[in-house]
Amino acid sequence: MDMLWNGWGDPARATPLPDNVTGLLRDWLGVTPHPVASASLEEVKIAAPALDGAAHQALLSAVGDRADRVRTDTETRLRHTRGKSTPDLLRIRTGDTADAPAAVVLPQSHDEVLAVLRACARHSLTLVPFGGGTSVVGGLVPGGRTPFVALDLRHMNRLLDLDTVSRTATLEPGLRAPEAEALLAGHGFTLGHFPQSYEWATIGGYAATRSSGQASAGYGRFDEMVLGLTLATPEGTLDTGRAPRSAAGPDLRQLLLGSEGAFGVITSVTVRVRPVPQTRRYEGWRFASFDAGTAALRRLAQDGPRPTVLRLSDETETLIGLAQPDAIGSAVAQQSAGCLAVVGFEGTEDDTARRRAGAAAVLAECGGTFAGAEPGERWAHGRYSAPYLRDALLEAGAFAETLETAAYWSRLPDLYAAVRDALTGTLTEGGAPPLVMCHVSHVYENGASLYFTVVSAQGDDPVAHWARAKHAANDAILDVGGTITHHHGVGTDHRDWYVREAGDLGIAALRAVKQRLDPRSLLNPGVLLPAD
Repeated sequence: MDMLWNGWGDPARATPLPDNVTGLLRDWLGVTPHPVASASLEEVKIAAPALDGAAHQALLSAVGDRADRVRTDTETRLRHTRGKSTPDLLRIRTGDTADAPAAVVLPQSHDEVLAVLRACARHSLTLVPFGGGTSVVGGLVPGGRTPFVALDLRHMNRLLDLDTVSRTATLEPGLRAPEAEALLAGHGFTLGHFPQSYEWATIGGYAATRSSGQASAGYGRFDEMVLGLTLATPEGTLDTGRAPRSAAGPDLRQLLLGSEGAFGVITSVTVRVRPVPQTRRYEGWRFASFDAGTAALRRLAQDGPRPTVLRLSDETETLIGLAQPDAIGSAVAQQSAGCLAVVGFEGTEDDTARRRAGAAAVLAECGGTFAGAEPGERWAHGRYSAPYLRDALLEAGAFAETLETAAYWSRLPDLYAAVRDALTGTLTEGGAPPLVMCHVSHVYENGASLYFTVVSAQGDDPVAHWARAKHAANDAILDVGGTITHHHGVGTDHRDWYVREAGDLGIAALRAVKQRLDPRSLLNPGVLLPAD
């Protein structure tokens, strides 16, 4: 099944907002229904493919002369246009197809990927790797370079190897996360990686963007799971990782993780896996303030026992009910007070019971009040539904978008305040103040990630309005010592701030790597690094 072309996910799961939520948007934010309806798939116009006959034939030859593996029809190209950020959706809904690929190529193997890269090099075609299409940071737009080819990896979707003794699995990049979990579960294992994009994201995308799942407190980030990578580049194949740890020079795996298709195409990933947990328990705790709840999370992250899932909504997010997306606007949300923490435990019965009891003692000592299993179970049930809510908000005339960052614990309060102030100050210009919500989404011994959600009226030019707000928030993040992105990636949206964060010498070193692996700058130019 393909994702909705002008929204998120499965079209059958799209639901309108309840009347009471629509009323709140009108009364609080001045939101009125948008007068312009979204264009239909049949109405959207797209320029003719800008491929000459020789280039088209070279791509065909690279994938075994299979016509169904080089597609230039309007619908396929449209479905590979940009990603799923709110500006992406607003643009596609108005029929803006300026960033459409000239062709979509679907290889089946590492060797075919190499052949496609050679064909692109011969015919000066830019290439953009395409996994689940879930990028929200402009990661699928190659800096205005045309013509370009989208390399859809969906047919590279196999479990290549499972080492049950070492507990490792080698997976192809186009394997969607639910399919990977199903394959591993058949052997009694799990990755334990469940980001909000889980239903549509791919293994290759996880690695290319340094993804972080909602159970990262227990399972770790995806980059911590990766033991080896194979990369296809215009200059050949790069294999990394032959042991769980090594002192053989700098770790090339870390260079490729987060490279966002700018250095090459990931064609296989070897990851650690763990036994499917015997039990899963999710529950809620309430704190009087965000500061008190954050201090409690820090205690668990630093001194343990660490839960598998650990997240905390601020007062606004708790009041609105976004911590439990299926309860927004309901009596459950209206009864909320303070800040809600969702705490989850997965593992063996004994280990789960031990950690749960120990964590409860710490949370209570830090001022937390046990809220029972219902808040945690509600969160688990609706954990992938927020992007669908974003679509419903857009349909109702509201603007909704997210951003995330991370910092050391000591800097977290200043980071929280600075980003809120930047968003509120910018988005209030000429209208009602926006609704700015935040939660601690991932915790570490030394710091944590903050995930902000913004809802406001769309205004006359919502894309430009958000661009100003995002610019102000990005500046605020760097000014107070945060990182420009924790798990969404750099793309084009964060690129200029990533350059500031990495510094001139750091960017020069990465440019040297790109020059060696991709000397013609064919791969995702303008993504991650400024275009030459």
